[in-house]
Amino acid sequence: MIHCKTAQKQELRQIMKLNKTDDNVVSALKNAGKGLTLPEIAEASGEPPKKVFKSLRKLFENEMIEVENRQYRLLKT
Repeated sequence: MIHCKTAQKQELRQIMKLNKTDDNVVSALKNAGKGLTLPEIAEASGEPPKKVFKSLRKLFENEMIEVENRQYRLLKT
């Protein structure tokens, strides 16, 4: 039996087609527990800033994150 959160995450991943960079960005934001700037996300995720920016744009367009004062946060689901 698949846990409900796991099933939702898999469904969202299939709809949005999250890639490795997206997963790393989401993980960095989740682990931080606070808003992070783009350079902080790049450092925490180990991804180049250009890739992080593209990922943040995708996540923002899909309403998974919010931004305030150039700090990105995961939205509560």
